[in-house]
Formats: sequence, C-alpha cells, structure tokens
Amino acid sequence: VYGFGIKGFTLSMIETAIEVTQGRVPGSVIAEILDAGREMLSHPIEALPHARETVEKLAGAFRLVLITKGDLFDQERKLAGSGLGDLFDAVEIVSDKNAATYSRLFNRHGDGPAKSMMVGNSLKSDVVPAIEAGGWGVHVPHELTWVLEHVEAPVTESRFRQISDLGQLPGLIESIIDP
Repeated sequence: VYGFGIKGFTLSMIETAIEVTQGRVPGSVIAEILDAGREMLSHPIEALPHARETVEKLAGAFRLVLITKGDLFDQERKLAGSGLGDLFDAVEIVSDKNAATYSRLFNRHGDGPAKSMMVGNSLKSDVVPAIEAGGWGVHVPHELTWVLEHVEAPVTESRFRQISDLGQLPGLIESIIDP
C-alpha cells in the first residue's frame, strides 16, 4: 500500500503494531518505530563495488539514465548521498518498473528499446521488464535483494546477460556492440 522504501516500511510497521495490539499500541512503541525509521534514513549510502569507475567510464560514450523506483525524496536522498548523480544524463524516479515504463523511458531518453540496456540487481523490476520492452537486461546479483523481487532468470532470452559485478559491464557492452 505504501510503496517501496524506508518510509513505507516504517508506516507498515506502525500499521502492524496497531493491528497486533488491537489499537492499544503505546505511544512509546510508535516512537521507537519512528526512531528506527529515522536511523535507517540516516544510514550512509554505499555504492556497489566498481560503480563509480564503471559509470565514469560509460558516461563519456553512452547516454546514461538512472531509473529507480520508490519514494521521491528517499530516492533523491540516496542519489545525492551516492555522489554519482552528476554522472547521469537524466534521472527517472518511477512508481513501478514494468515493460510499459521502460518502453516509454527508452524512447524518451534514447533511440528506443532495441538500443537500450537496463542494468540492475532485480530480475523482476530491472531485467525482465526491460527485456519485455525490447531492450537488453543485465543482472548484477546482490545478496540484499528483497524476496519480493525474486523471479527466475530469463536465461533463454537472447537479450539477457548476467555479470558478477559492475566492473564487468564495459567489457560486456563492448562484446555486444562489436561481437
């Protein structure tokens, strides 16, 4: 109901506390939940290994668009905290990542899906819908991916690739462009 992100998680925790106590949750418990949410929001942003050097390398040769979903303010905070924001040509914060979203954004920011690539840690939100839109989907597995984001890898799709870390991305792109 509340969407993705820390704020939605915090609201869901409050709602659950109210439900399990049948409306008798003490204000002190609500305060603890809010404190936990604030603590999560204040946690420093840690870019994935090889993120900076990979984005810097690709920025000179390709149009880079960051597509992320979730709470607008939380995503803006994360991007600012990452120090990578200035390396992207555009940033799109969307409420849902699906084939229609990717098709629209690939057309808006480039030459359409056929010449676009989405790279991400979620098969469900990043990779599969980008492929369904007609683009390339590159999966970079991460140990902290939400259970809700788990789907089977589309290994039979010709536009699917998987790499173990972002440092492999420039070489992968080169192999696709110049086979």
